[in-house]
Amino acid sequence: MNNAKQLVERQISSKEVFKGKLLHVFYDEARLPNGETGTREWIRHPGACAVIPVFENGDIMLIRQYRYPMAQIFWEVPAGKIDNGEDQDSTAFRELEEEAGLRAKSYEYVGHFYPGIGYSDEVIHIYLAWDLKSVSQNMDEDEFVIKERIPFQEAVRMVHNGEINDGKTVICLLRAWEVWNKKREST
Repeated sequence: MNNAKQLVERQISSKEVFKGKLLHVFYDEARLPNGETGTREWIRHPGACAVIPVFENGDIMLIRQYRYPMAQIFWEVPAGKIDNGEDQDSTAFRELEEEAGLRAKSYEYVGHFYPGIGYSDEVIHIYLAWDLKSVSQNMDEDEFVIKERIPFQEAVRMVHNGEINDGKTVICLLRAWEVWNKKREST
């Protein structure tokens, strides 16, 4: 197959097999590129936003959070799901305030990525936040985090040595680091 369009699979049927508060799981039948029928199990996700707050001295704010499925504490960028009826910019602003206790005068959209293309339609939008002001954290009642301010360069080093190993945070930090460095070079 030399034509990428020949790789497209066509949905024949779809059945929702689980409907949770956050995730919806589907079991589909699909027509495969070779004409055969195959099954696909996948998760519908509302999407999310992640924010890297950058202070004037080059520090960023990360959070530490226990993640139940992995039974460990992770370093993470402030992030959260897009609520029903909410646009992605509003989600980014809300999550920065809720998790990091910060409000920004300006944001820069860095891009997006798909964290689980083999089993989910989730998309995560990445933002940098500037001109920060401290406000009170306003986390969800079942959310517990510790916020920590560290130099941006140190966070990137932590990615490369494996201290930061949450996929979302790795991607967000490396993409934002590139944007931030280009911005610094141009000023």
